[in-house]
Parts: sequence; structure tokens; C-alpha cells
Amino acid sequence: MKRTAIWILGFMSIGFAMLQTLDATSVSATTLSKRVLCSTFPIYQITRNVTQGLNSVSVELMLPAQLGCPHDYALTPQDMKKLSRVDVLIVNGLGIEEFLGAPVRKANAKLRVIDSSTGIQEVIRYAKEKDNDHGHSKKIDVMEKPGRTHSPHDEDQHQQEGINPHLFTSPKLVARLAINIAAGLAQADPDGSATYAKNAQQYTDRLNTLTDDFAALGKTFKNNRIITQHGVFDYLARDMGLEVCAVVQAHAGQEPSAAEMLEIIRTAKGKQVAAIFTEPQYPARVGQTIARESGILTATLDPVATGPENAPLDYFETVMRQNMVILKETLGTR
Repeated sequence: MKRTAIWILGFMSIGFAMLQTLDATSVSATTLSKRVLCSTFPIYQITRNVTQGLNSVSVELMLPAQLGCPHDYALTPQDMKKLSRVDVLIVNGLGIEEFLGAPVRKANAKLRVIDSSTGIQEVIRYAKEKDNDHGHSKKIDVMEKPGRTHSPHDEDQHQQEGINPHLFTSPKLVARLAINIAAGLAQADPDGSATYAKNAQQYTDRLNTLTDDFAALGKTFKNNRIITQHGVFDYLARDMGLEVCAVVQAHAGQEPSAAEMLEIIRTAKGKQVAAIFTEPQYPARVGQTIARESGILTATLDPVATGPENAPLDYFETVMRQNMVILKETLGTR
């Protein structure tokens, strides 16, 4: 009888231990497994750097890696499926993801959205001018009012104000995006907060070195006046002290009219612009024509808006250092 009682107690202890293990496994899977979706390739690359070493976090890219800036993008059924099965969505913010909004909440009401641009004050605005009843944008390089922060709810206002959303071409601002993403992920997954913070700081240190190298190079150019494809390089140009005298596409993806091309050519000659820089994401034909008619150089700079599906973690740094070589060769140094 005593042996039977001991056997029963032993069996109950084993069973209780197994239940505890199952409960712990269940809790662990619930609290640690995070599925993260990134809107664009630049945000995806930053997030991969921030989350490296955390096997419990899966990071997925929403839009095709070769798409570029999604100014005119429309959500697809496949996108809605991706949104429905993730825990966190990380966006660039500042209006670049115009395709997001109500459909996102419809696809996943519990989705946590991290706006990586939150709190960044050094934004470039565009003032609206009237010219023959057509609205045109003129760049004004100003900072946000101190203390103002951004949120996903500001998107309509950002579009009305004409804020340049291309923060991801500036190593200085990419570092800020990384810190913001790490902070947002730490709120969603407190267990990984230390790793997020450590990774973001290590990435920021490398980016700050890159920022200093770009700034130093900018001080050596013989001629700092340039023309770009569209506003994607405005933040990098500001970091380097370059003057963007004109853009080929007032609106990304929209070719200039003949009259607009003539105006750009006049600007290039009048301001003695050094070069026009095209982007690999757009056809170079128009830029090359303007360069030929203006008698200036042309070259291609990559804003890293796109990349290979499985790009290495240092892909941004590698491409940006290649851009430094191209700038040096094209603009010349004193």
C-alpha cells in the first residue's frame, strides 16, 4: 500500500512538472516570438541591424526590394495577408507610405505601428508656389519647431506641408531611425530591449563615422553645385554642404516637360553647376540629355532605396562609400 502511494505521488510530481514546462513554453512562445513587417527596403535593412542575434524575432519586407520609393504604390491582396499575420509594422513615416491607413487596421486591428521618423526635427519642407495656376514646390531647408514630434496621425498634414520624407539617404538620420526603431521594438518586446539597444548603438557608431567622412569630403570639392533626379538626396546634400540647384523630376517618377528641361538647362548654365546625378531606380536618359545640353558631367548615385533580397547587413554603408568615390571623381577636389 505504501509503495502504491509513493508511486502515485511520484507520478503526480512528474505530471505537474510536465505541465509547468508546457506552460513555460507556451508563455515563452507568446511573449518572445515577434513577427515584424517593414514597409520599405531601407527600413527593412535598418531593422535587420537592430534585431540581429534575436532568433525570436522574424523580420519581413512588405514591398518588393527593387521597388524604390513607394510614392504611387497601392496595397495588394498579398500585402493585406502579410499585414494580417504580423505583430509589428515599422514605417518610414512623413507621408512616404501614402498607401497605408484604414486598410491596415482593417487587416489587423491589433497591429502595433512604429513610425521611425518620430521626434526627428531636422526635416526639409517644401513651400507651395503658384505658377500659371499650377502648384509647384520650392525647397525650404528649415527645421521643425523645437519640441514638435511626428506620429502616424500627422501624415495628411505632412503631405500638405510638403515635407521631404527621404531621411534614409543621410547616415546621420539613419542612425536616428535605428534608435527610434530599437525603442519601438523594446516597447513591443521588453525581453529583447537590451539587445535592441546594444545593436542600435553599435550601428549608430558606424553610421556616425560615415557621417563624419561624408562631411569631410564635402569640404574638399572644387564645385559643390549639383542637380539630382528627385529630392531623395536632399538630406545627404545638406550633410555634405552641397547645393542642389534643380531636380529632374519635381514629382518622383514623372518625367519633366520640354519647358521644364529647358529651365533646368538654363539653371545649370547660369549657376555653373558641376554635375547632374541620376539614380539606378530611374532611366538616366533625361538626365544625360540635360547634362549634354548643359555641358556638364553626369554620373549615377545610389540612394539605397532598393537592394538585393538578402542584402548583407552593411549594404547601406558599402553603397554609400561607393557614392563617396563617385562624388569625388565627378566633382573633383581642391
